Amino acid sequence: HRIYLMPGDIAKESFCRKLVKDAEKAMGQIDILVLNAGTQTALRDIEELTTEQLVHTFTVNVFSMYWLVKEALPNMKAGASIITTSSIQGFKPSEKLIDYAPSKHAVVGFTRALAQQVAKRGIRVNSVAPGPIWTALQVTGGQLPEDLHDFGQDTPLGRAGQPAEVAGAYVFLASDGASFVTAAVYGVPGGN
Repeated sequence: HRIYLMPGDIAKESFCRKLVKDAEKAMGQIDILVLNAGTQTALRDIEELTTEQLVHTFTVNVFSMYWLVKEALPNMKAGASIITTSSIQGFKPSEKLIDYAPSKHAVVGFTRALAQQVAKRGIRVNSVAPGPIWTALQVTGGQLPEDLHDFGQDTPLGRAGQPAEVAGAYVFLASDGASFVTAAVYGVPGGN
């Protein structure tokens, strides 16, 4: 197996199209498309939310999925799997994630609608909805600094998760073991 690094900005439609084309050139047919990129900025009050941040959040978290799928789908065959990344925030929003939470709710709607549309092609579309997971997103503005100490401790498991604890959900949804799973949201919420 090989890894191909293809840096760029998925907030730009032209890059999303180029990314898929470059991936197809490097690897051939796309059988599994994981849409996992996202942005999150915690705010104390909606009055702090700039239009620029609002547009950027939805561009990265929602619009980029449309662009990537539209480019990849024509070359995906029956048996392929598309996996989006929603969040517990799409179902149980935090008051401090006033733009992020609705963007993740939109991911759920996109996932379920697309699953219905491409089922006749034999392509499955599902979503992984993590709860609080320690990623770089949290320490780079995804949480307010004063909230980092207690991040995830309000889950029934009493802690935030690690990225490795979410990975298995993606592997399962990409596998033949999930051949009858589509339009599903697979939660990894730590009990929330």
